[in-house]
Amino acid sequence: MRIEDLDHQRVLAGCADTILNTLEAHGLYWDGRIEYQSGRIAHYEEALRRLTSRGLTFECSCSRRERSGDAGYPGTCRDAPRRGGPTATRFRVDDTSIEFADRAQGRCTFSMRERGDVVVRRRDGVFAYQLAVVADDAAQAVTDVVRGADLLDNTPWQIALQRALGLPTPRYLHLPLIVEPQAGKLSKSRRSLALDPDSAGTQLYQALTLLQQDPPPELKLESPERVLAWASANWRVDRFQGVKEVSVPR
Repeated sequence: MRIEDLDHQRVLAGCADTILNTLEAHGLYWDGRIEYQSGRIAHYEEALRRLTSRGLTFECSCSRRERSGDAGYPGTCRDAPRRGGPTATRFRVDDTSIEFADRAQGRCTFSMRERGDVVVRRRDGVFAYQLAVVADDAAQAVTDVVRGADLLDNTPWQIALQRALGLPTPRYLHLPLIVEPQAGKLSKSRRSLALDPDSAGTQLYQALTLLQQDPPPELKLESPERVLAWASANWRVDRFQGVKEVSVPR
């Protein structure tokens, strides 16, 4: 279990406990101790030092506004920061392509120059998600990463960082996002509600239904343990192969 709490400005008091209690209510338990990223800064510093010693990082004074549209970072500060003041640290990517087989989305290919040089430490000194998860996945011996399809285009950066640091690459499976009809993802909607621990079995049933697993109707009122046991025995990735979004009913 890992709590990703590096961005202290976004950490809400009691949020970690709520996450852990919600997981337990849904029959989801973890092995070993709970790791908090805020307590692993030394590991990220060592990873950054290794990248820098190989000339794979540079300091960047650009703001987000200085990026053009959805294009990747254009390399403005690759030779030196364009102005004084605080800088972010970027990972220097090669002019190559990263290919990987995603268990749900199939063969994926990304041009790293189009993706651009990714920030690994922000200008406020906070280590960025990309570097932190790569270091932590290796330290925790993670073999499989299962997450939403909105993070699919982060994967090539993470694979590039793994290779640069000599770390293993886990298998990836990017699940379809649950979205509102003609709107954005449900988790960011103003109408989204927190999960109800008292309705855990029903909520797991609904998640399986949205992922096209076709759970039997009688499972809807069963305990989380029974729902998860059925899901483990009947899980079929091919039901949502290549699907990046599923809409909730109106």
